[in-house]
Amino acid sequence: MEITKEEKQLMLKIVRNSIAEIFEPAEELKIDKEKYPALKKKCGAFVTLTINKMLRGCVGYIVSDRPLIELLPIVAKKSAQEDTRFTPLEKNELNEISIEISILSEPFKMNSYDDIVVGKHGLILSERYNRGLLLPQVPKEHGMDKEGFLTALCQKAGLPPYEWKKKTLNIEMFTAAVFSEREEYEHNT
Repeated sequence: MEITKEEKQLMLKIVRNSIAEIFEPAEELKIDKEKYPALKKKCGAFVTLTINKMLRGCVGYIVSDRPLIELLPIVAKKSAQEDTRFTPLEKNELNEISIEISILSEPFKMNSYDDIVVGKHGLILSERYNRGLLLPQVPKEHGMDKEGFLTALCQKAGLPPYEWKKKTLNIEMFTAAVFSEREEYEHNT
């Protein structure tokens, strides 16, 4: 999906504003949806929060029947308050967080591990009752090759780390448009 620089900046503003609303009423953003077509798209999205480059929350939906303008505030608040790996974000952390947004393509079936392009594809593993997802940027951020990516995916899904070596697992792939406040800041300085 094509997302303009203006749309990225607006989405980041929507997310930050939504998180701020957890702590006190924020000014409502006036958005002309016709001017920003990406906000009307119905697709999956994840919001990742970090403090000093350390994960502080990451929640999202693989697919959605809501347009992004409705989905992003929901995902933002869940990332800040409902990621079970962390305590809810506190008001004093609001100015410390860095926001990254991942807008997902529709998932598609992986036929072979050879299909995976590290840094391009996110992975969704579904085996029996186990399920795990890793965004496309995860292996690059953690210096993983394809084997490390598949091992981490198995661990995320609660499977033995090398389960992927025993058989071809049921994996779907997706791509994502990934952007962050950090990038926007770097481009504007």
